[in-house]
Amino acid sequence: MSKDGFVGVFDSGLGGISVLERLVAELPHEHFVFFGDSANAPYGDRTVDEIRALSTGIVDRFVAEGAKAIVIACNTATSASASYLREKYRGLPIVGCEPALKPAALHSHGGRILVMATAATLRLEKFRNLLEEWGGEAEVTCVPCVGLVQLIEGGDLDAPELHDLLWRLVGRYRGQVDSVVLGCTHYPFIKRQIADVLGDVAFFDGGEGAAHQLARLLGEDGLLAPAGAEGSVEFRSSKSTPAEIELYRRFFALPV
Repeated sequence: MSKDGFVGVFDSGLGGISVLERLVAELPHEHFVFFGDSANAPYGDRTVDEIRALSTGIVDRFVAEGAKAIVIACNTATSASASYLREKYRGLPIVGCEPALKPAALHSHGGRILVMATAATLRLEKFRNLLEEWGGEAEVTCVPCVGLVQLIEGGDLDAPELHDLLWRLVGRYRGQVDSVVLGCTHYPFIKRQIADVLGDVAFFDGGEGAAHQLARLLGEDGLLAPAGAEGSVEFRSSKSTPAEIELYRRFFALPV
């Protein structure tokens, strides 16, 4: 691995761009290659074996092209494949994303936390362990948000269908929760829409933690790009159409 290599970032679709924004802000001199597997989204509806196979194929390609680090910008893919990928590529810095339950619990101090995530993320062992460790610090409610990723992937964040689905999924918790853990990297793009349904809540997601972890690992391994280097971002997608790449660029310009 060389400090001149790139950082490969991937997600089941465009949601990982919310993490990419944090990575670029933290490490502006790095070259990032983002791959969105939108043709196979959402991962949250797939089996562990399917998710692991898709994730491994992406990382194999990144490594063959000279990636110096990998960021799994997807909570579901992290839960299903991070341990396997770290075992396969020992010595390669691999950063995952997990629902930010710990910071939410520390912030709430016994308050009420709503975890919004894919069904796969909520049922896998990684989240169950997280819930066991930090769930006792607050009253935690978990909601599998089936169908939400597909609507976000459509690109219209103010679509009536998206607003209606949010009301069906979490409307009953309006005024009943203090904090919301966005347990899917797609969800930071709709914080305003979620707040319209839930009211005044604090939001937590794993993007900032992933950025700090990547900076730490690159620094420890002597892989940080020189301070004078000009950073860049390249977008790729399994839906390799100009329209899809333009959609990625549009989301990259959105605040998270």
